[in-house]
Amino acid sequence: MVLHIASPPTTSSPSTPPLSYSPSSSFSSSQLLHIKPPSPLFPWSTAQRSNRFSFLRLRVSLEDPSLQTQETQNPSSSSLSASKPTRKSIWINPNSSRVDALRRHHSDSRYTRLVCLSVSLESSPGDISRLLSSFPNPLTELDAVLLLDNMENADAAISVLRWFHANLKRKRDVILFNVTLKVLRKTHNWDGVEALMCEMLEKGVKPDNITFSTVLSCARLCNLPGKSVEWFEKMPEFGLKPDKITCCMMIDSYGRVGNVDMALGIYDWARTQKWHLDPVTFANVIRIYGNTGNFDGALNLYEEMKALGVKPNLLTYNTLLHAMSKAGKPWYVKSIYKEMIDSDILPSNITYFVLIRSYARARYAADALAAYREIREKGMELDVLLYNMLLSMCADIGYVDEAVELFKTMKATEDGCQPDCWSYSSLITAYACNGNVAEAERTLNEMMEAGFQPNIVVFTSIIQCYGKAKRIDDVVRSFDRLREVGISPDDRFCGCLLNVLTQTPRGEIGKVIRCIEESNSQLGSVVKLILDVETTENLLQKEAEQLFRDISKDVRKGYSNCLIDVCVNTNQLGTASLLLNLAMQLGIYLPMQSKSDTQWYLHVKHLSFGAALTALEAWVDDMSRAIEDGEELPPLLGIYTGHWKHKYAGGGLASALESHLRQLKAPFYEAPDKAGWFLTTNIAAKSWLNSRNPATLVIA
Repeated sequence: MVLHIASPPTTSSPSTPPLSYSPSSSFSSSQLLHIKPPSPLFPWSTAQRSNRFSFLRLRVSLEDPSLQTQETQNPSSSSLSASKPTRKSIWINPNSSRVDALRRHHSDSRYTRLVCLSVSLESSPGDISRLLSSFPNPLTELDAVLLLDNMENADAAISVLRWFHANLKRKRDVILFNVTLKVLRKTHNWDGVEALMCEMLEKGVKPDNITFSTVLSCARLCNLPGKSVEWFEKMPEFGLKPDKITCCMMIDSYGRVGNVDMALGIYDWARTQKWHLDPVTFANVIRIYGNTGNFDGALNLYEEMKALGVKPNLLTYNTLLHAMSKAGKPWYVKSIYKEMIDSDILPSNITYFVLIRSYARARYAADALAAYREIREKGMELDVLLYNMLLSMCADIGYVDEAVELFKTMKATEDGCQPDCWSYSSLITAYACNGNVAEAERTLNEMMEAGFQPNIVVFTSIIQCYGKAKRIDDVVRSFDRLREVGISPDDRFCGCLLNVLTQTPRGEIGKVIRCIEESNSQLGSVVKLILDVETTENLLQKEAEQLFRDISKDVRKGYSNCLIDVCVNTNQLGTASLLLNLAMQLGIYLPMQSKSDTQWYLHVKHLSFGAALTALEAWVDDMSRAIEDGEELPPLLGIYTGHWKHKYAGGGLASALESHLRQLKAPFYEAPDKAGWFLTTNIAAKSWLNSRNPATLVIA
């Protein structure tokens, strides 16, 4: 009985008219985007592509050795042309698992001898000519295909190809080149692929769709999207039309080289052709949308994908999660991850990496730590980067106990995940959050014993810790040490010193100002002008405005908050109001008041306590003037402080402002169903405004 392993027949001729491109023509992006059917390149008929290496029809003798002799005597019987199966023949799907089993259990088959020969050729590249010449039966073109298809050594495969070209009568040279290109692709040998393609063209062998599919997929595997595009655009020169699989690959390649219009143009064409696109293609388009910042487009494509009945796979979900994380939309990340779990798709390491990064950046502590625990329960590995993300999050929101536990877990793991400089820095910052000087100093010493020198971030955290504990001499000592080791203060470090100044007892303010002056003379000059009661408003405004324009945008709001706090602490309320108005003019703060016929709100969410009190006083003055002018206040008035997330802040701004409102006897009360909101009615507000005396803003 003969086992025939066959692939679906290829289409002998295209159903569309032949291309009119000349060999010198080029295939530009603009041509692809604007061609409409019937065109030289489009439509891309799915009939142009069959399964890879569909020309293989393997006849393996299983029971009757005489068939092997007959095959040897009549080589044409094993040629590439189709032969009608005998009664002792069966046809087997080449994708069936039975194929390998049958080959494995019938060692007397010609196929098995050819496989053994391919192994010998790879292990003895110097004996290629002798081994091929001494094969018991004359080798056919089909044998050449089988030999090359089973090889792994690219150099040996090229030598075998050249031997066959010199010693074998062939009908289709392109087939042998295609199989050899496949061997090169196995080893990700792009230089070899490109060289063989050039050799193929020099010999006058015309490539086919399988040739280009192999070349393009190799370029993709080697992360060379530019090469993919270069060879793809040569296809029309050979009268070839890209098929669905080729186009799906090129969507990704064009996206990676930055030609978004071309990538989306191919995708749109595929949709108009009503091709059934796979989840990988959708993932590639989602990635393109994410890389270009079109996050709504990524979400819309995800919904379109589901509407078309294409089930998202792990790659699709990971790509979409990455896009939403990059967009800073952790709520979408959470929702999409739930859909993924509900679809019974198990998350991978990449999934958890994206989740933790997204949740940690957004300070979704419960979700980030839950993802971390899932990883631990499943026995999956975490790297230093993930641990540092979690440690940084815990430090920023004051989760000291959680940070300590994470740090201990890192130290207990095997080599490769030990704490680094950033791990120690985050733990020191966590201790600094609640003023735990002893533990911060102990961690700093441990860090140095481990061979890590403190960087600017560590010095910033340790000085913040000393400032919170009002250990000003230690602040100065740490600052002097920073200068000794040659680290230059940056804007954030100066902001830390400015923050320390707001907490410094008046008798020691000069020590901190000296540190500020040496770090940033311009900032030190503005601080001195604020503290000098004889400074004119024009001079202060000019110097402060220049300072805000010179520093980085990331620290402007922090500087403004601290400078206003310094004013409030020293009872210079007029100066505080001047700086607040200047910051509003420069766009450092967003508009704080929102007013309509039904409500009038004050938003102080991102302000420091002193800046919030200054903004509150300005708002109260605005309401008083409105009443004096006979204007009716809206029915509802409110102050929004935001929901403070810091574990050790005791409620943060909301708590401090509530205490101040109580001191002023203002009729604002925290809304029970809206965290961070303090509300009142116009009647209560009007009564209070008419009875109040000008409030004095004082911070104890």
